[in-house]
Amino acid sequence: MQDSFDITTLIFIVLAIFVAWRLRSVLGQKTGNEQPPFDPLARRDGPPLRTGAAKTDQDNVVRLPGANGARPEPAAPPAERWKGYAEAGTPMAHSLDEIARAEPNFDAASFLEGAKMAYEMIVTAFAQGDRRTLKDLLSKEVYEGFERAIAERERRGEKVETTFVSIDKAEMAGAEVQGRTAQIVVRFLSKLITATRDASGAVVDGSPDTVVDVTDVWTFARTLGSRDPNWQLIATEAGQ
Repeated sequence: MQDSFDITTLIFIVLAIFVAWRLRSVLGQKTGNEQPPFDPLARRDGPPLRTGAAKTDQDNVVRLPGANGARPEPAAPPAERWKGYAEAGTPMAHSLDEIARAEPNFDAASFLEGAKMAYEMIVTAFAQGDRRTLKDLLSKEVYEGFERAIAERERRGEKVETTFVSIDKAEMAGAEVQGRTAQIVVRFLSKLITATRDASGAVVDGSPDTVVDVTDVWTFARTLGSRDPNWQLIATEAGQ
């Protein structure tokens, strides 16, 4: 039994050596025609691949089933692009066009949704004295004004209670591009419950039981082409 095992083991060792030698004779020699290791980030200067349609540098997407051969939705005519946001041919529409040329993904509806979120966050953070949140959302000048108001309120021992009931409307009221900086003015119509209490807890301003209509006109700005997608609040004023 032991002799049989030894002979079998010896046979397998000889076969393994033979196979390894054959593999090295075929794969282990350089011929001068080897391709370099594949680098997915390397630039290819050859002609683009064609699979029924021209392939561009931006076409590095995974297409969903059924997408092949489907024609893209036609882009809205320039005159209609800002319909519902800015009248065609107005300075504001021209400024929005400039923003969209610099950043093709700019979308008015998405911008206004983000502006509403920022509006609520800033009003709430100001009421709570949350300087950290405010610093990320405000320009340096506006932050300094908010911070002074918070510090004065704290010095008096006052606290502000603010509850959002609703943001009834957010509309673009103006737009401008200066160099690489875009500015968009937004008018907010909202309903709030707000009250300021002194150190003893007595209400010194507003009412904790009354819903008030508030109109604010805020200006947001952003450097076009910046990696930071956020718009900062650079000016505020009470609206009419």
